[in-house]
Amino acid sequence: MSKTQIGVIGLGKMGTGLARQAAEKGYPVVGLDIHPRPDLEAENLRVVGSIEELVSKLKRPRKVFLYIPAGAAVDGLIQQLLPHLEAGDIIVDGGNSYWGDSIRRAARLREQGLHFLDCGASGGPGGARTGACYMVGGAPEAVEQLREFFVATSVPGGFLHTGAAGTGHYVKLVHNGIEFGMLQAIGEGMGLLTHFREKLDVSAILGLWNNGSVVRSWLVELMKKTYDEEAGFNVPSYIEDTGEVNWLVADALHMEVPIPVISQSVMQLFTSRDKEPTWAKAIAMMRHGFGGHPYGEDKGLQRERQYGRVGEYEMSEETGERADQQTTGPQ
Repeated sequence: MSKTQIGVIGLGKMGTGLARQAAEKGYPVVGLDIHPRPDLEAENLRVVGSIEELVSKLKRPRKVFLYIPAGAAVDGLIQQLLPHLEAGDIIVDGGNSYWGDSIRRAARLREQGLHFLDCGASGGPGGARTGACYMVGGAPEAVEQLREFFVATSVPGGFLHTGAAGTGHYVKLVHNGIEFGMLQAIGEGMGLLTHFREKLDVSAILGLWNNGSVVRSWLVELMKKTYDEEAGFNVPSYIEDTGEVNWLVADALHMEVPIPVISQSVMQLFTSRDKEPTWAKAIAMMRHGFGGHPYGEDKGLQRERQYGRVGEYEMSEETGERADQQTTGPQ
């Protein structure tokens, strides 16, 4: 039985990884990018120069994977593809598109007899190259045509047909929100380790945590790897992102689903970019106004903050309650 042939438009990190992995596993691949990529030519992998040429070299029903940035570019590329496709062909959006856009695109293509699958993929470029985790939404009959391909190019157990159109990208969006919360928690943990009064071996601790602890994970593994490579936290503090989790926060507001950890992780990410924090200046101005508090650092206040409290809450030896909460009779 011959293996499924696919087209891949967008030969960036993800598209190239998938194209190479598929070709090495015997799947014929036709690739296309806005920049010439003759360097990618290999057994089972041919790179062409136009949409017309790509479509003409694919067997019917054609399967075309899109790996381009989310947004209007996806609609534009679909519009360019439409004159060259026929009923029964399948378009797979492998990018991080908004799930609502995927529902709209699937409905539009369905009217023309075409299938649209929204394929969320986790694992990054490494996953695309060696085995991803796929979350795929769309019509069952279209998914079944690509099931064997998805299983072959994913990690064991790394493929799921999540449901109707839009569900693949929605599940991936929730995944990304959880990822943000986990990143924030690990980052805060690193801050606590590095600010302890004694110097701690952060690398050794991360290695330990990834051996049997409750927080063992790929993210902890990556934290240790990069910490060792950079000899500490010697990287810029500015955090960039593509904005998908912002969509999730907005969705949660519409659905009235509380997601305080995910929402706060987005706010903290924004804080990393705030070179001139107006909010901090405003608070300093108001504190100066009502209490004469100084602008900027103040040695006296730093000492008061550090040493103003002599002890902790006192506990009653008899009841174990805080002493300030005990009810006492007349003295």
